[in-house]
Amino acid sequence: MRIGVLQTTTGIDAAAGASALVEGIAHLAGEGAKLVFTPEMSGVLDRDRKRMTPNLRTEADDPVLAAVREAARAHGVWVQLGSLALLPEPGAPLPVNRALLIDDGGAVVARYDKIHLFDAEVAGGESYRESAGYAPGDRAVLAETPWGRLGLTVCYDVRFAALYAALVEATIIAVPAAFTRPTGAAHWHVLLRARAIETGCFVVAAAQTGTHEDGRSTYGHSLVVAPWGEILLDMGEATGAATVDLDLDAVAAARARVPGLRNARAFAPA
Repeated sequence: MRIGVLQTTTGIDAAAGASALVEGIAHLAGEGAKLVFTPEMSGVLDRDRKRMTPNLRTEADDPVLAAVREAARAHGVWVQLGSLALLPEPGAPLPVNRALLIDDGGAVVARYDKIHLFDAEVAGGESYRESAGYAPGDRAVLAETPWGRLGLTVCYDVRFAALYAALVEATIIAVPAAFTRPTGAAHWHVLLRARAIETGCFVVAAAQTGTHEDGRSTYGHSLVVAPWGEILLDMGEATGAATVDLDLDAVAAARARVPGLRNARAFAPA
C-alpha cells in the first residue's frame, strides 16, 4: 500500500497551517497515497503560551481539524493528523497534545493524547517544559485500519520503549514529531530504527523542519523505517511531500526471522 508523508515548517497562524495541510493531502492523494501522515503540532507550532492559549479550540471547534477532515473526505484518503494542541474536556486542567486518525469519509476514528511530555534542557541553552502547558495522556492506542492496526505515539514518546511494547500488534506505528536539532542529530535515526526492529512494525515519523515563527528550530528528516530496520525514506531538511510503497508482508517476514516478540519473557525487576 502507498503512504504519503508531509514535512512542514508550521507557524503560528492556524489558517496558514490548515491551508498547507489541505494542499499537501490533495497532492499526496493525487500521487496514490491511501494513508497520509503529518507532523506533530500540524496546525500551529507556538511555544509562546500567552499568544497561543487564546487561539486554542476544542476538538469539535478546531478549524485545522475541520479542514483536514474535509480534505480526507474530498480525496478519499485516510490521514494520521500528527497532533494538534486542543482544549481538554470539561474539568481537565490543561490542553492536550492530541494525535488523531481520520478515515476516508472524514470521521475521527481514533485519538491519542501524548503520554511523555518533553521537560528538558538541550544544547544551545534551549529549555522546554511541555508539562507546564499540556496534560499527559494515560493510555496506549491501537487503531483499526484497512491495512492492519496503527499504533499512535508522538515525538518524545519514541524514547520510552515500554510504550512501543504495548503496540506490538500494530502493522504501522506513527511517530509525528517536532524534534530539536541537537537531539535529532544525536538520536533521531537510531531511536526510530530501534522501535521498528524491536516491534517488527513499519515506523512512520512525519517531522517538523527548519526555523519556525516562534523562534525554535526543528530537525526534519521525516523517516519511514521498515520492520527489519531499513530506512525507506529520509526527507532531509526541506519541506515537502513524499510517497512510499509499503510491502505489508514484511511485518510477518521480519517477525519470523527473529521471533523476539514470541521469545519475550516476564521477569522480576532488579
